[in-house]
Amino acid sequence: MSVSLSYPVTALKASKARPQVLILEPDLAVLDYLRLTLGDRYALSLFSEERSLLERLEQGDELDLLVLALHSGRDPMPLLTHIRCAKPHLPVIVLSCSAELRDLEMVIRLGVRAIVMKPFVGSDIEEAIEEHLATPERNTPVPDSPREIPLNETHSFVRSSKRMRDLESQAALVARADIPLLILGESGTGKEILALYTHKMSARSQHTFLKVNCAAVPADLLESELFGYEQGAFTGAVKTKPGKFEICSGGTIFLDEIGEMPAILQAKLLQVLQDGTFSRLGSRSPMKVDVRVIAATNINMKEAMANKTFREDLYYRLNGFTLNIPPLRERREEIPVLAEYFMRKGARRYGRDPLPFSPRLLDTLSAHSWPGNLRELENVINRYLVLADERAILDELAPAASTQSGATPAEAASGAGLKALVKNLKGGAEAAAIAQVLEGTGWNRKAAANDLQISYKALLYKIKQYDLSPQDRV
Repeated sequence: MSVSLSYPVTALKASKARPQVLILEPDLAVLDYLRLTLGDRYALSLFSEERSLLERLEQGDELDLLVLALHSGRDPMPLLTHIRCAKPHLPVIVLSCSAELRDLEMVIRLGVRAIVMKPFVGSDIEEAIEEHLATPERNTPVPDSPREIPLNETHSFVRSSKRMRDLESQAALVARADIPLLILGESGTGKEILALYTHKMSARSQHTFLKVNCAAVPADLLESELFGYEQGAFTGAVKTKPGKFEICSGGTIFLDEIGEMPAILQAKLLQVLQDGTFSRLGSRSPMKVDVRVIAATNINMKEAMANKTFREDLYYRLNGFTLNIPPLRERREEIPVLAEYFMRKGARRYGRDPLPFSPRLLDTLSAHSWPGNLRELENVINRYLVLADERAILDELAPAASTQSGATPAEAASGAGLKALVKNLKGGAEAAAIAQVLEGTGWNRKAAANDLQISYKALLYKIKQYDLSPQDRV
């Protein structure tokens, strides 16, 4: 016979100055520990059953915060939805084990302010409560004012739109959960910046952050780059070399362009994510590391799994949580703020005085489609800074015209007729578009081919057809 135990609802009455904190924890031993740890500081109401908690929430009195334990085998969504409907502005802190975070994305969407991982100590809970207790400021919508968060000497996280403010909040919350993170977005959208911001907001912020571009390192070298090698492991291995995972122990490793990782390495990375162990090349002894993995890609991962170029089990291991960065064309309101930031950054780098942005130039920047996203915008701002010629930038960003062939529309029409004119127009526009994407990716042909959604060979053919080269850039 099963017996349902209900912990008595205990309201520790005190002065009104003490915050009203509700705790739902089915484990009676943990509940009693929380009572002993927090009872002197907060006015606690303790629950071991959801029904009792929901009845308490319907009483309509003022509450400051809810601590909610999630347990395996129970879908948290109905309870969280009910709580959010009953108390839309009540801050919620979740107590959870990492294995129970598969619904993390929906948990965040439903307003959870923080996640405290089990096992924990009382100070962990108290720190989270103090940080997220409801105040008038917290219950007031935050304006989408520009924000610049320095990350290191050369990079800052800059945002001024609601979408990016929401992304910032999600990254800060996921940072504390210490689970693998997958960042998706087009080339040049700032995936590395978001990864670095997540690292800075995590408990690992005082340890190493290392980036490895899986597309830039040849496949036969990537394994030794990531996992190191023993002396004599191969010709030229004159001494033992630690890999990036070993160097980064205790910190965060950022695997950029993870979709380009060879299949043989995907299996080894899966092992690291599963049990934190790997072996150097030439060694049979496994090594244990404590590294958080943040991965990023601009390819369609669903298609990659369908085409068997990326392991499905690795994808779900990496995807502890996913952050999608919108392209710049979907957050145009940020372009003036980002342009000012890149101008200041470039001025420091090149030792020049910042240049002003005229209303016309700002309008042109805001209207441009930016296929290369932030990387392309920074390149354009740097050219403006170096050339100090607004007209050159306006002409560069003007809609593509058929000047590439050197013939005016009238000349083309009089020579070869309408079909030739259309062909010239199309060719000129296509060449300009390809050159623009190549510029935005820093002439990374593989990234440009992904952005253009054509094969790498097709892109090489187009570059040769239109006689494009890096020297064409200003």
